[in-house]
Amino acid sequence: MKEYGYVRVSDVSQNQDRQLQEMHRLNIPGAHIFTDRQSGKDFDRPAYKRMFGKLKSGDTLYIASIDRLGRDYHEVQNQWRIITKEKGVDIVVLDMPLLDTRLYKDLMGTFIADLTLQILSFVSHTERDFIKKRQAEGIAAAKARGVHMGRPVKTPSATFREWAGQWKRGKMTTAELKTLTGFTESTLYRRLREEGIKR
Repeated sequence: MKEYGYVRVSDVSQNQDRQLQEMHRLNIPGAHIFTDRQSGKDFDRPAYKRMFGKLKSGDTLYIASIDRLGRDYHEVQNQWRIITKEKGVDIVVLDMPLLDTRLYKDLMGTFIADLTLQILSFVSHTERDFIKKRQAEGIAAAKARGVHMGRPVKTPSATFREWAGQWKRGKMTTAELKTLTGFTESTLYRRLREEGIKR
């Protein structure tokens, strides 16, 4: 009977510390804590897969909240069933005491836990849909304002050489050249070196 912890954040800009602190507070060994920096849209995640392969009947899996497990309603329901029913592993959702399968083994307890899981999974799924919708609206609004999305448009070499020539002759400042090209300072000086242009 082993204890495992699963930690997930959606991307590298998010902080895992709060979730990790919870796992350390429960004295879960570091080797038994698995972390992913990936979307919760499905369960195709490297750390989750490694952990899933280690889970055995009688083990306990801790997660900080249901949305850390996943954000797709049907996927979460299915994984919960496989882990608890097929593998015989208990799950403890730390921010929701009703989702602690160690405590509710009778029919009423199971019913309440399953109902709570359905509601929270639905809320998590709906929140993910709202996030995607807001992102799409933000991108559309930016495009309408003329903001270029994606990689910067590369300045043609002939045009760059012309601008760089003006810069070399002192008719254009470095700041002006950066603005025209859209390059960062390091990219600008790299292009100047490539073209053999210097003041």
